[in-house]
Amino acid sequence: MPNIDSAVKRVRTSEKANLQNNAQKSAMRSAIKKFEAAAAESAENSEELLKAAVKAVDVAASKGLIHKNKAARDKSRLVKKLAK
Repeated sequence: MPNIDSAVKRVRTSEKANLQNNAQKSAMRSAIKKFEAAAAESAENSEELLKAAVKAVDVAASKGLIHKNKAARDKSRLVKKLAK
């Protein structure tokens, strides 16, 4: 544990940010998995789940959690799965 006050605060804020980032990434992964499961079963709500998954990927990319190229690649793969 650091001794300097600013370093102590930095540890606290980075822990808080890490929790938020992990929750956001987890939500993105969950949305993607829900869509993939629905697409595999050709469910009726797969288009809605696609929109939710794409939005989750866009939010993660805008916050810097994933790279913009990874976001584009993920979205492309999701749309391809819907087309099948």
